[in-house]
Parts: sequence; structure tokens; C-alpha cells
Amino acid sequence: MDFPKNMLLKQKAIPGIIGGLGPLAHTTFEQILIEQNTKRGVERDQDHPLWLLINAANIPDRTESLLGKADSCVPWMIKYGKFLESAGVDFIVVPCNTAHAFYKQVQSHLQIPWIHLIESTTKFLIENYHDIKKIGILSTDGTLRAALYHNSLVKAGFIPISLQLGSEFQKLIMNTIYDLSWGIKATGSQISPPAQKNLKTIVDYLARQGAEIVIAGCSELSVGFYETEKLALPWLDPLEIIANVTLDLAFGYRSLQTDNNGYPIAYQYNKPELIPANSLLLL
Repeated sequence: MDFPKNMLLKQKAIPGIIGGLGPLAHTTFEQILIEQNTKRGVERDQDHPLWLLINAANIPDRTESLLGKADSCVPWMIKYGKFLESAGVDFIVVPCNTAHAFYKQVQSHLQIPWIHLIESTTKFLIENYHDIKKIGILSTDGTLRAALYHNSLVKAGFIPISLQLGSEFQKLIMNTIYDLSWGIKATGSQISPPAQKNLKTIVDYLARQGAEIVIAGCSELSVGFYETEKLALPWLDPLEIIANVTLDLAFGYRSLQTDNNGYPIAYQYNKPELIPANSLLLL
């Protein structure tokens, strides 16, 4: 967006981020927020939105929680959602795909909306990929078992192509994420050669199954894909998609309509408001 140098976009809403799931996911998400806002034409520190983040790294592993191998994530996520709510944020974003398996249980205890990562990704596909029908999905066992992307994509008329729970390829994905020596959670942004090799191998497999594009359905996979070249398919980053939704809501490009339970049901598109750069931003 081009606007006069002496003007700022007025921030309309404050995002709250439940991070730490894992910590690399939320730092990547924050970096994407800044990068995407910069692509919109901003140049100054003051052009970026205010947001609040809690690094809730002590929340039990989401996949293990779903599989009954760890305590429930729900009370922890409610706790941190309410913490951000009390701090004054207007909506919540969780840069973790698997955490959305607990969405309904958590949202029902909050007074502010949690923006749904999976549904936002499906909406992005509907709006931008009219000629694509077969969508590859790579995710954790937890996301796969909960059929988060599968159900959302099928409802929208897409054909999801995913790995089978317990298959060798799905085990490869889990090792790529979780291996304690070379997995993405262990190595951070320095993606190991074995992890890169596995990502290429699995994307090749999805391409042979007919997928036309692949969703990085785990935040660590998003990190891995950014550092892996020559993939057989184009890929979508849900973190980038939700970052742009976050910016739109923060600056008033969109306003969120919710039902009586606080569930987001629709977006209304608006014209953002400009204010003098030397004025105080009142949110």
C-alpha cells in the first residue's frame, strides 16, 4: 500500500500470540509478520503493529496430548488465552497447526476470538487457487489423526492427499520434526541435511500421488521448507497466510464478525484509516 510519508495507518486491534509451540514457530511467525508488513510498503518502526506474545513453552506437546501420552493442552491454552485477554488484546493467533484440534474447547472459554489457522488456509486456497483441486498435506500425527486439514478441505470442495498414520512416510515426517539430534525442533532454523532430504523425498511422493500443491501443516515444516530448495511441488505456508490475516485485522482492512460464542464466522473488508505520523496512536 502506498500512503503519504507523513501519515501512519491507525491500528484498530491488538493481536495476541500464544507462542512457544514450539518457540521456533512463533519467532518465525513474528519474522513473517514484519516481512509481510514491509512488503505492504512500510518503512519505519512505527509502521508495524503492536502485538503481545506469551512464550507458553510449558504447554504439553500437542500431538502427545491428542494421543493420550501427555496431559491435556486445553487448561493450559485457556489459561494463556485468558492471560492475553486480560492484557487487552482483541484477538488471538496460535502459530501451531496441531493446537487447533483443541480450538472449540478453548474458544468457548474466551471472550475474544481465536483466529483459526486451518480455516484461514482453506479460505486462502478458495480465493487464490481456483484451478487447483488436489491438495497435499504434511502434518504431525496429531493433526492427521484429528483430520484438521482433511475436513476443512473436503468441506470446501478440495481433494486432500495426505500420508497414512503409521506409514513409513508419516514416520519420516515425525522424525524430521522431532528427532532429538537432527530434527527441526532440535536444530532450529539450521535445517539439517537429513531433514532437507526427507522433505524433498516426501514432497516427491505427494507429487506422484497427484497433489498439485502442498500445505506445510506443521509450523516446523514451514521453517524446514523455507530452507529447502528444489521441491517437486509449490507449497503454502499457513503461517504466512495467518500473518496477513493478522495484519488486516490489526490495521482495519478487515473486521471480524463472530457468533454468540465468539467463533469467527466472516470477514468484512474495510478501508483503513490514516493518521498523522507525529500523532499518538490510540488503539
